[in-house]
Amino acid sequence: MTLPSRSALRSQLRAARRALPAYQQRHASKQLFRRLAQHPLFIRSQHIAFYLANDGEIDPALLLKHAKRLGKTCYVPVLSRWPATQMRFQRLTVGQRWQANRFGISEPAYCPRQQVPSWRLGLILMPLVGFDAKGNRLGMGGGFYDRTLSYRARRSVWAGPTLLGLAHHCQKVADLPVASWDIPLDAIMTDREFIPLTRATDSVQPVADVGPWETES
Repeated sequence: MTLPSRSALRSQLRAARRALPAYQQRHASKQLFRRLAQHPLFIRSQHIAFYLANDGEIDPALLLKHAKRLGKTCYVPVLSRWPATQMRFQRLTVGQRWQANRFGISEPAYCPRQQVPSWRLGLILMPLVGFDAKGNRLGMGGGFYDRTLSYRARRSVWAGPTLLGLAHHCQKVADLPVASWDIPLDAIMTDREFIPLTRATDSVQPVADVGPWETES
């Protein structure tokens, strides 16, 4: 059976999550918080990267507030000034100043002193456009997370950080076409379930319908 192209799936799944009414988005965010706030992955992590929800993404804002109350060190991604294809993780500070990046998404005012390499984090919460039960992730197409985490593909054993994909249940698909540069997830959490993952990477057949870095929105 021929799988839909990544671009077709991306359009369908983005439309599906944007179509969720506001009350359902709020409920999903609360369910995500209830599940993740008491999960060992969150409890044992001190340095956690979050994201600011956009385009219908499930919102981890409640968990971010909770993490701050617990004294955890919180980070969010910022786009690098140079090279423009790179992304950094920047620590949030008291009285944080914000700005819009080139995609119109809010991010902290750029401050290299507050940025850390991703391997120093304990847990990275990653937004998804789509996912399957094998841990394959479909992102927005810019390749920022995959480039930032590409070092993981060069190591057979890596202790961290844990990559946890967050999504609405409606973003799950039976099989997701993957590309050679995709960095698979360690686990997935939705408003309905937690999916721990064990991967059989030799069974994955990479495909590329845009690559090497997709650029469509």
